[in-house]
Amino acid sequence: MKLYSTKNKKNKVSLAHAVLKGLPEDNGLYMPDSFQPLPHNFIKNIKDYSFQEISHIVAKTLIQSTIPEKDLKDIIYESINFPAPLIQFDQEKYILELFHGPSLAFKDFGARFMARLMSYFNKNNDKELVILVATSGDTGGAVAAGFYNTPGIKVVILYPSGKVSHLQEQQLTTLGNNITALEVQGTFDECHSKTSIFR
Repeated sequence: MKLYSTKNKKNKVSLAHAVLKGLPEDNGLYMPDSFQPLPHNFIKNIKDYSFQEISHIVAKTLIQSTIPEKDLKDIIYESINFPAPLIQFDQEKYILELFHGPSLAFKDFGARFMARLMSYFNKNNDKELVILVATSGDTGGAVAAGFYNTPGIKVVILYPSGKVSHLQEQQLTTLGNNITALEVQGTFDECHSKTSIFR
C-alpha cells in the first residue's frame, strides 16, 4: 500500500512511513494512491458480520497485504473491543451509538487503531517513540486511553488551562504510566503549534 500527499501526488510513501510520520513534509494529508473494491456481496450480507468482522474486512481491503492478515486481525480485534450498537429511534430512523469506548468519544475508534498500528510498525525499533499532541477536549481523552500501556510509545498531551471540562481533564491526567498530560497557560493553537513525533 502506498500513500501520497494531497499537496504533491508524486510524494508517495509506505503505510508504515505515513503512520509513524503523521503528516507529509509539505503539510498535506496522506491519502491512499488506490482503492480496491470491497468483496462481492459484502454490503448485501453485512448484517451477517460482527462489528469486528466488518472492520477487519474493510481494513484488509484498504491495507491489502501490507500487514499480514493474522497481525491485522489482531490489531482490529484489540482496537475495537467495545460495541457500536445501532438503536432504532422510530420506524424510519436508527442511531449508531459511538460513545461506548473508554473515553466516551467516537474518536476512540481511530485512536485505538492508530495506537496499535504505530506499535506494530515500531516494534523492531530499539528507540521509544514519543508523541507530543495537543487537545481542547475529547481528542486528548481518546488518545490517552487509546495509547495507554502501548509498548514502545510514550504520549505527552498538552492542553490549555481552563479550556477542557473537568471529566476531560481527569481522562488526561489520571492514567499515568506512558501517558503524561501537561497543562499549558495558553490557547489550544499555542499547544498545537508544538506537536510532533520524536524518536
